[in-house]
Amino acid sequence: MRNNEDAERFDGEASNTSMISGANSPYQPTTEPVHSRNVFRGIRCDLEYLKSHFGILKVIEVVLALISFICIETIMMCSPCAGVYLFEFVSCSASVVTGVLLLIFSLNLHIKVPHVNWSLTDLINTATSTLFFFLASVVLAALNHISGAEIAALIFGFLVMGVYGLNTYLAVRRWRLGDSRDGPLQTSEYIRARTASRGEVESRPELQ
Repeated sequence: MRNNEDAERFDGEASNTSMISGANSPYQPTTEPVHSRNVFRGIRCDLEYLKSHFGILKVIEVVLALISFICIETIMMCSPCAGVYLFEFVSCSASVVTGVLLLIFSLNLHIKVPHVNWSLTDLINTATSTLFFFLASVVLAALNHISGAEIAALIFGFLVMGVYGLNTYLAVRRWRLGDSRDGPLQTSEYIRARTASRGEVESRPELQ
């Protein structure tokens, strides 16, 4: 009889011990929903950038470069064709690269990659586009200036070259003055995002 009482007492103590250890265990079942990380949390349309000088210039550059490309694509016959091919390549490349940069800046995607000097990247793009549009327009004017499509492509080519030149001047001035919109701003945003992410992990010890 005493053995039965001791066995029951031992079972009760073991059950209490398991309940206590289970309560202290960090691996507790929970009904709290696990929220998935929102990858597009920091993506938003930056209307302030689109209203700024650089945003307006970028929109004009993309539109004029695209119109230049469309004009040069309407040429059915050319002789010689070197100037047409060069202008076609420059206008297409400039519209694509500038369009991508416009999308990155207007959606604040550059904040996601703070290690890239986006001001210098923009400066290099505008400077090279100015140079190549000048060369392509001069070559096209020297070799092909007969049809209406060629003349229209020349007009838009020199126009977009002037816009790129103005953008280059403003970008150089901003770079020299150190008034970089992308540098300290995107670094602080990156640090703030990292701090918030660490706070999330620390508030949930079961994930550690």
